[in-house]
Amino acid sequence: MESPSSSLVEKIKGKLFSSNVDPYTSICPSAYDTAWLAMIPDSHNSFKPMFKNCLDWLLNNQNQQGFWGECDAFGKPTLETLPATLASIVALKKWNTGALMIDTGLVFIETNIEKLLKDIDNNCPRWFRIVFPAMVQLSESVGLEIVFPDAVTGSVSRIFHRQQYLLNKEELVGKHCFPPLLSYLEALPPTYTISEEDIRSNLSDDGSVFQSPSATAKAFMATGKIECLAYLQSLIQRCPDGVPQTYPMDEELIKLCMVNKLQRLGLAEHFVEEIDEILAKVYRKIAISRQSSRCSQLHRDSLAFHLLRMHGYIVSPSLLFRWFLDDEEIRTRVEKEPEHFSTTMLSMYRASNLIFCGENELEDVKSFTRDLLKRSLLTKNGETQRKLSQFQQMVQRELNIPWLAHMDHLDHRIWIEENEEVNFLWKGKTSHVRISHFHNVDLLQLAMQNYEFKQSIFKSELKELMRWAQNCGLTNMGFGREKTTYCYYAIAAATTYPNDTYVRMLVAKSAVMITVADDFFDAEGSFKELNDFMNAVRRWDSKGLSSHGKVIFEALDNLVSEASGKYVEQGGIHDIQSSLQDLWYETFLSWLTEAKWNKKGEAPSIDDYLKNGMISIAIHTMILPASCFLNPSLSYENLRPAQYEPITKLLMVICRLLNDIQTYKVLK
Repeated sequence: MESPSSSLVEKIKGKLFSSNVDPYTSICPSAYDTAWLAMIPDSHNSFKPMFKNCLDWLLNNQNQQGFWGECDAFGKPTLETLPATLASIVALKKWNTGALMIDTGLVFIETNIEKLLKDIDNNCPRWFRIVFPAMVQLSESVGLEIVFPDAVTGSVSRIFHRQQYLLNKEELVGKHCFPPLLSYLEALPPTYTISEEDIRSNLSDDGSVFQSPSATAKAFMATGKIECLAYLQSLIQRCPDGVPQTYPMDEELIKLCMVNKLQRLGLAEHFVEEIDEILAKVYRKIAISRQSSRCSQLHRDSLAFHLLRMHGYIVSPSLLFRWFLDDEEIRTRVEKEPEHFSTTMLSMYRASNLIFCGENELEDVKSFTRDLLKRSLLTKNGETQRKLSQFQQMVQRELNIPWLAHMDHLDHRIWIEENEEVNFLWKGKTSHVRISHFHNVDLLQLAMQNYEFKQSIFKSELKELMRWAQNCGLTNMGFGREKTTYCYYAIAAATTYPNDTYVRMLVAKSAVMITVADDFFDAEGSFKELNDFMNAVRRWDSKGLSSHGKVIFEALDNLVSEASGKYVEQGGIHDIQSSLQDLWYETFLSWLTEAKWNKKGEAPSIDDYLKNGMISIAIHTMILPASCFLNPSLSYENLRPAQYEPITKLLMVICRLLNDIQTYKVLK
């Protein structure tokens, strides 16, 4: 299998990271918002659209199935396509163009609405309750006949009633409703009285209605305010080929989302410099970068924390999450509108996994987000939903699988297969903000090439490992566990870089050796055989050994000689052979101690048990030699038992305790 195309990597770098590339080109246009701008008549000629390029975009972007808007990972329309399609055909109807497209859109709605509204009674999103009835009424007001099948008339009627109930209940700019009703200005019925003063007093400094292009388009058509026009003209100048559903956007958030997507797809190794540059800029501004949108800030902060901490930056959770925990208003918003904050809550939950001891803020974040995410999997009646969306399945997977149990390579495959869900950046007013289709196609193509390339390497390495174990006589010892494939999978799942072949092979071979030798000490060898073996390892000479002991020693001698020679070849500055021999001797000595305790029925003290057990788990025996190949300049002294770093000792103790907990659960 050939390595991923370097030309495709360079193409993506040029599209996403070039200094002259506008971040907005990475965002999918919103058919719904573009349609609303297309409806605005020209100030000098009311028979022509003011923004003809928006109308042209609608004429050129109808899906073959007849809808406008985004489809899911399988090319099927989503709930969001219903209002987007209705708004689009209204815009075409207004300018007497695209008659065939209008008919196709109406047929799409008639033939697909039953399927799209199938589960709406159990979980109808707030945005849909507001927008869908309004778009139906708007379509009918311009003479479009919407024919609903008998099977959905009841559901449609209930959605209309829910809209009216919501409008009666909520304030125009309610304290705890997000987005506020006024941000849906284009979808509020004529019977809902809104004065020009209401609009004027809630305009943002940029002239928009809560940064919503569709609401601002309606505000301009209703009031003619020059501030709204200036905002719309600025938007069109920046986004001439279809407008996003939010403007302006947090450009830093866009870049963080792109980095997150690259990592989720397993592509980070191809964009190391670009990712490092983005994260360095984010880190420099992390304490001062604050936006007017608290929702945007929350999403950006959670992504920034996760990515920066994963890349070794020292980041305080207090700096990024304390404001949220102290802000009762924003937390109330989130709890009242969990559907709108779904992607943000998932991002915060992932960030809370990267917790150090004593970080109480992250404990609070994890508790808050976990409860909300669990609720997102239930119906309004508190029952488990029978059928989960792809996004809900992703949430369920995150909740059920501990972060430490995630395997990168498997996660990469899942994200590739569920490309529409990984394409979500954050939740907008009426749909998710997504990466541009053209960028997404290139990224998915590269991700699949990258995955298949790595898979071919893994298969080749596994064959080589099995051949080595067979040739050394370790696979047919006649006792204990044959774990060659298991040992390889365990290390391959954690190191996915293609160039780390020897590191994977060294750790996997060491794991096979440890498994076989540990079983020899635990169950097979007599006291005499174990003592003879220990003497041979101390001398590093197989003289006097026979049978299983001789096979194990010669395989170990082969492994140590190979590793020490390879280390020098790759630029190592010391001969590490004697250090590796000492490392293995220490490990065997700990097993001999446990064998004596076991066969004599002795119960060691807790201190003695842990002191010996942190060595007998043998994690350092695998990891320390491998670390020499990741950093050839590493001092060989770090391999010596007396010189273990505190982080090495912590790793040894943690792995011993984790192993004992699992063993206890099995035996219990």
